[in-house]
Amino acid sequence: MIFEDPVMASRFLTLMTLTFHIIYATIGVGIPLFIIIAHWLGIRKNDEHYIYMARRWSRGYLVTVAVGVVTGTIIGLQLSLLWPRFMELAGQIIALPLFMETFAFFFEAIFLGIYAYTWDRFDNQKKHFLLLIPVAIGGGMSAFFITIVNSFMNAPAGFDLVNGELVNANPIAAMFNPAMPTKVFHVVVSSYMTAAFVLASIAAYRLLKGSRHSYHKKALYLTMKIGLIFAIATAINGDFSGKYLAAYQPEKLAAAEWHFETDDYAPLLMYGILDEDQEVKYAIKVPYMLSILGFGNPAAEVIGLNDFPEEETPPLIVHYFFDSMVTIGSFMIILALIYWIGIKRGWTFVKSRIYRWLIVLGGPLSILAIEFGWWMAEVGRQPWILRGIMTVEEAATTSDYVNVMIILFALLYLILGVGTVVVLRRIFKNNPVEKELKAVEQGDDQA
Repeated sequence: MIFEDPVMASRFLTLMTLTFHIIYATIGVGIPLFIIIAHWLGIRKNDEHYIYMARRWSRGYLVTVAVGVVTGTIIGLQLSLLWPRFMELAGQIIALPLFMETFAFFFEAIFLGIYAYTWDRFDNQKKHFLLLIPVAIGGGMSAFFITIVNSFMNAPAGFDLVNGELVNANPIAAMFNPAMPTKVFHVVVSSYMTAAFVLASIAAYRLLKGSRHSYHKKALYLTMKIGLIFAIATAINGDFSGKYLAAYQPEKLAAAEWHFETDDYAPLLMYGILDEDQEVKYAIKVPYMLSILGFGNPAAEVIGLNDFPEEETPPLIVHYFFDSMVTIGSFMIILALIYWIGIKRGWTFVKSRIYRWLIVLGGPLSILAIEFGWWMAEVGRQPWILRGIMTVEEAATTSDYVNVMIILFALLYLILGVGTVVVLRRIFKNNPVEKELKAVEQGDDQA
């Protein structure tokens, strides 16, 4: 794809990079929690299956961490190459959280490496388990600091702007900006939710392929139960996010809901299409729900897009991103809830092939929901890169070589993506859990 405008080329390359990186970033935040839960359950229940769950998940996690290092480094590089004016203006603010994110990541990676390669060095699993605590802390703090950078871009704070220059910078005040609480919470809980459903998808697939081992059944039940908890938490945070947008970014809320006229008792629009005259057709209207989402009051007035200058109106495509994200999230809550109730009550259909295929589908759907959420967040901030202060066009490079970078990075992402799949497939195909557990059981018998 060739762009004549460096701004559009920079936008596309950044979109491509973030779309690819967010998969590894989400796994990087979410998986450590499940490793630590599985290892803890193995110790508490004296169950070798959970111990091996933690061990196998950590193997796959190591591969994704390695690729995440590459894509995370690329994002830092592209910030300077593609958005030099933004870095010139805001660099002294975001340098601290970027540095802290790097520190948190290395903190996590170091202890993860020690954990993964010392399985046979401890005479007590409780001691080995302690290595997971800094891994989980590092993963959570990494998400916290990198999300702060995005929060700052949506709600700039902690400085004064004098003659176009950023002065009196206070990085701590900038980090704890109004967008930070809802964004950080959403990123963390949605990462845990996605990781849960990805792992559940793998377990369901192994059962569908003929395995009857209780290891996979335990993994499926554990991840679906925890996935349900975090899916509900993500939905609750969606309400907090709606109220944040109503207060601080009303234009994004209005664009996401195709709300053109300022009005009270505003309905929530789901689905539908928008014609050339900006008339909404075939949408499902939920009465008063937009007013409730934004202000907790069905009679509240919600600002419409027509009250904003046209050049400051976000692209209306964000409505489709919002609908897709909400639809997938709702589907996963229902799927996990029915599964959990069904297992408790002995409903056989939740163990059927059809239902397990739905669980398998839930893994990639959850990743897609994360993508839709980030596209909405980033596209919904347009035309700003630093809301209210600097537009994307003002921040972008004028280089004519961005198209070359697009081709090179696309090839790199293709290699990394295919390589990840190939390596993970070989790791687990050559070492099925049945084979590993049988070897352990034989060793115990011989002892």
